[in-house]
Amino acid sequence: MKIGLICPYNIALGGGVQEIVFALQEHLTKRGHSVKIITAQPRQRRKIDASNIIFLGTSIDLRWPNQTTAPFSSTIDTEAIEQVMEAEKFDILHFHEPWVPALSRQILVRSQSVNIATFHAKVPETIVNRTLALVITPYMQTVLGDLHEMTAASEPAAEYVRSLTDRPVTIIPNGIDLNHFRRASTVVPSHPKTILYLGRLEGRKGLRFLLMAYQLVAREIPDVRLVMAGSGPERRRLELLAKELELPNVEFLGYVSEEQKIQLLTSSDLFCSPAVYGESFGIVLLEAMASGLVTVAGDNSGYASVMRGLGSLSLVNPRDTPEFARRLTLLLTEPKLCTLWRSWARQYVKQYSYESVVDQYEALYTRALRKHRGVVRKAARLV
Repeated sequence: MKIGLICPYNIALGGGVQEIVFALQEHLTKRGHSVKIITAQPRQRRKIDASNIIFLGTSIDLRWPNQTTAPFSSTIDTEAIEQVMEAEKFDILHFHEPWVPALSRQILVRSQSVNIATFHAKVPETIVNRTLALVITPYMQTVLGDLHEMTAASEPAAEYVRSLTDRPVTIIPNGIDLNHFRRASTVVPSHPKTILYLGRLEGRKGLRFLLMAYQLVAREIPDVRLVMAGSGPERRRLELLAKELELPNVEFLGYVSEEQKIQLLTSSDLFCSPAVYGESFGIVLLEAMASGLVTVAGDNSGYASVMRGLGSLSLVNPRDTPEFARRLTLLLTEPKLCTLWRSWARQYVKQYSYESVVDQYEALYTRALRKHRGVVRKAARLV
């Protein structure tokens, strides 16, 4: 098959969508398919292998009301899109987050391929973002009409799409490279005991609640520290809050490399991601679990869709400071419980390996081609 993967985000930066796009390209290519990534040209690029990337248009960063920043395509050369579609003649075009303006829509209306979409994000449960959804919805309805098959990374990610159509949405989770994180699977207890956060420093991530809970933990366990790795707009406020609360042993590391991330996962005792809303999945939780690191997570619907079975022990309401602190303390001080949790996690994460996830997408592509190729060819003759 000849496959085009459309990514609306800065392909040169880290992120869950970018990672699954690269993983699909790598694994599908190894299986004999011809795969190219199509994305907007980022204004600032880090060094990446662009040999199988097609850049169309440019992108700018937009500050969304859900306290996060994301790029969208601001200028599109429609003639260039037509030239790429004519030259490549893709069998499958796979659109990731097609609701993000405007590259996906511009390609969709010119596509003569079978069009598949994956929705990764959950529309946040806040008034301002419900208002935002009212703006996005008319745009989304024009997109849905050109899609042949739809998938979502989780049930929470599928909710918004299902509110717009009664067509089926197949759940195919995001994945991780288990071998990459198994390098850190032998976790050596750190000294002092270390709680680790990895991710963006944004309001929706619930980090001020983590700082407040940590204040109580530090009273119970004097030999403890909190490491917060990542950058974001809330860093300065969080640093000031840590100072105001007179918290001991709190470190803000800023952006860390992949090698540093593995080292942090290896040398910590507990991973905590207390996001309060806006999560559709939980890649960061799976990475920690695959590394053998016990995890505490905010009880938002996206994380709850991942933390099942014994993993539900990890879910906590971050706003309930005493209970949040008790959960952190419990999983820092009960080694038998942690051993049981790690044993469960080691088996549980296998279903999220890239090999398993790509199997599901490859099977979907095959079914979609069999089901829709005739319709696509007929439509192309009518153009």
